[in-house]
Amino acid sequence: MRQLGRLQAATAAFVVSVLAGCSPQPQAWQQESFVFGTRVVLTVYDTDHTRAQAAMAQVLGDLDQLHQRLHAWTAAGEVHAANQAIAAGEPFRASPELDELITLGQQLEQQSGQLFSPAIGAMVAAWGFHADQYAARLPAAQALADLAAARPRLADLLRQPDGRWLSRNPAVQLDFGGMAKGWALDRSRTRLLKAGISSALLNIGGNIIALGSKPGGEPWRVGLRHPRQADAMATLALADGEAVGTSGDYQRFFQLQGRRYCHLIDPRDAQSRCHVQSVSVLSRPGPHAGLLSDVASKPLYFAGPAAAASYASRFGLAGWLLIDSRGEAWLPQAFDQRLAWPLPPPRLHHTG
Repeated sequence: MRQLGRLQAATAAFVVSVLAGCSPQPQAWQQESFVFGTRVVLTVYDTDHTRAQAAMAQVLGDLDQLHQRLHAWTAAGEVHAANQAIAAGEPFRASPELDELITLGQQLEQQSGQLFSPAIGAMVAAWGFHADQYAARLPAAQALADLAAARPRLADLLRQPDGRWLSRNPAVQLDFGGMAKGWALDRSRTRLLKAGISSALLNIGGNIIALGSKPGGEPWRVGLRHPRQADAMATLALADGEAVGTSGDYQRFFQLQGRRYCHLIDPRDAQSRCHVQSVSVLSRPGPHAGLLSDVASKPLYFAGPAAAASYASRFGLAGWLLIDSRGEAWLPQAFDQRLAWPLPPPRLHHTG
């Protein structure tokens, strides 16, 4: 009887072992789209193909709707209608999504010292970047001077007692191109979590957020693009909830008489100087990690190497990397320790 008991125990152990070995393993599923004027890639690891596909379809469908509604220069969009009302001195009612963007944008505009502002749509349009195709031409100097003198700020929008918004400055023209991708990252991450997804990476045109890790605990590893080559200059492992984003002079630009002009317009004077090649920022996990990864790169870009660290501290960034006009890198030493350099810059400057 003791032998039979040992045999039964061994058989049970074998069955448990086989069942454990046959348990489904997470597989990688991927879908792509094109929204906010850029390529979107969503990668999900999950054991359930149906669940993964449904979650990805829900996220990409939501992003497509947001793109249509928040587009700054198409007549069908909600932002276009709001801009018409602002120019006419009339109040407008915002959807919950647009209302949230305005409210967050006002906070971030103030936090950035006005080096980031979603109110400068007229400045961006003056440079021709409110179009899928744009010409290599300079705006009239007086037109830029007038736009700068008008000082459009998102703070000029005031919420009325009935919930509508009214601008005290008709020069305000909304353009959320500098924050919508990051805001959408946070929104999409929440949707994936609610759908039961625990491992995913979402990339909206270089703004990337991590959800969990790869199977086995391997972190997601992403590349930071070389501003003058098509490959990654550096690579970075992302922890759960971290987000990374880059602003660069190579994304939408033209060259004229040997000089580069890009879509990054300084809210202070309506100029496009492109004295910095790119700025990448890493934001800490939190409800607005994606949003900060999109927004915070702009103030650092305009501040340049001398003041970038000061603006990084305003946003509580986990790290940042600035590539100056000579292709040299400026970054905190602690952040450098997290990077690998497939294409190292000619020189590294550690800021602390």
